[in-house]
Amino acid sequence: MQPLYDTIGLSYSQTRCADAAITATLAELLAVQAQGDYLDLACGSGNYTLALAALAGAWHGVDISETMIRQASAHRASQQHPHHSSIHWQLGKANALPYANDFFDGVICTLAIHHFADLHQSFREVHRVMHEGRFVLFTAFPKQMRGYWLCHYFPQMMKRAIAQMPTEAAVTNALHAAGFEVERVVPFCVSNALEDLFLYSGKARPEQYLDPQVRANMSSFASLCCDTELAAGLQRLKQDIESGAFSQVADSYRIGQGDYAYVVARKSL
Repeated sequence: MQPLYDTIGLSYSQTRCADAAITATLAELLAVQAQGDYLDLACGSGNYTLALAALAGAWHGVDISETMIRQASAHRASQQHPHHSSIHWQLGKANALPYANDFFDGVICTLAIHHFADLHQSFREVHRVMHEGRFVLFTAFPKQMRGYWLCHYFPQMMKRAIAQMPTEAAVTNALHAAGFEVERVVPFCVSNALEDLFLYSGKARPEQYLDPQVRANMSSFASLCCDTELAAGLQRLKQDIESGAFSQVADSYRIGQGDYAYVVARKSL
């Protein structure tokens, strides 16, 4: 089966930019060191790989999608991406990583574990290729996603999206089973300053969902929302924005447990 992002990833870099605050938090939680070797698992077009490589460390990016790896490799060393030439891009699967044992000092994975065919095997592979250090995930849990106001306008899409997202218990159990110690789970709340336009990035900017290019680079809209639901949901959303009714809808979905989360795990010698 063709990887999802070979189909929807052609314009990915246009709206899915590395967010500066998320990049800084990933670097801090990973404890990136200048002499370390790090992996961006399911790196996509390499947005966060590039941003983190600009801070410190030697970086590798791996992804199952040829389209994504081509985009990552196509970035030219420039004033914007001066560290590109030192990044090693690799096509590969999360459950069969193409790296030697004990190679990396840390691994990140952003908004991708819901696409993994086998979470336990993928985490075992991460544990295998790490020497020691932290494995930092950025993801959303079903309990958080039920608080997205998108559920009001696109209920079937969100039902499907929530169903494919591993729960917090499933993630922590899989990490423990792979041999990791889970150090902490840190909630993340979307702000209007967010630069990476992933699914709930429009939490307080609902008009962004009216832009087809933005939706095209969100996997839930691209693969889980049928045309009928999309048209009806967009029409209702547009009407509510124009009438002012949207604020009441959004307020009814505030649940106070974060919109996404960082999961920080450690492999110790």
